[in-house]
Amino acid sequence: MDREALIGAAYAGDVPLTDAKDAVFQTIAELDAGSIRVADKSGDDWVVNQWVKQAIMLYFRLTEVRTMGAGPFEWFDKIPTKTDLEAAAVRVVPPGVVRYGAYCEPGVVVMPGYVNIGAWVGQGTMVDTWATVGSCAQIGRDVHLSGGVGIGGVLEPPGARPVIIEDGAFIGSRSIVVEGVHIGAGAVLGANTTITSSTPIIDVTGDEPVEQRGSVPPNAVVVPGTRPKEFPAGTYDLQCALIIGKRTESTDKKTSLNDALRTFEVPV
Repeated sequence: MDREALIGAAYAGDVPLTDAKDAVFQTIAELDAGSIRVADKSGDDWVVNQWVKQAIMLYFRLTEVRTMGAGPFEWFDKIPTKTDLEAAAVRVVPPGVVRYGAYCEPGVVVMPGYVNIGAWVGQGTMVDTWATVGSCAQIGRDVHLSGGVGIGGVLEPPGARPVIIEDGAFIGSRSIVVEGVHIGAGAVLGANTTITSSTPIIDVTGDEPVEQRGSVPPNAVVVPGTRPKEFPAGTYDLQCALIIGKRTESTDKKTSLNDALRTFEVPV
């Protein structure tokens, strides 16, 4: 039985978990090294490697809670923190944490934030202060996750798409992106924007509103909004996200971002 099949069988309970231990540990080691990912991009689509997510869940069952430490810091957990950061050219500012089984490309900066197991973070990305990258989230290159951003983790069900933030996106402070939402390359989310799989994302740039859910188009400029809904007790405003413009296509991504923030008066 090959590794993928063995992990799947152990997850389903068809073989003893101990039979898959070596396969699970090998998979987590490869996740940590960046040689495999929870999800891979195929054209414009993303393909979830279900067996890798199953391996992560089995890893929790195979490991025991223990005391771990680094200098004056102490943890009591099943999974250690990532090591050899200097060799990996990844800057982590105390007390920021990247968990073992997550991968950060060279040039990633993690301020006092958190990157969970199964996550992949691309080169040049900033995980700013108190920003969190949840389990299995796929964060592209040159992304900025501003202070207090929450990127949700998606472990179960194993086939579910994780949160995906494409290259060059800017996620404003205290924004929340969860439940497998896909943020397109170069998109800008203003501060306090919350997007779940059921959040209406409404393009208001044309003569008529255009609504979608689950994904933000590339280069879209998005801010939090509300819209009224009738209930038996009265009319109340429910949260939505508004696409109010589009970031310019520019080889100078920093200039493009600054123009978008200034033109559309986006709080960050």
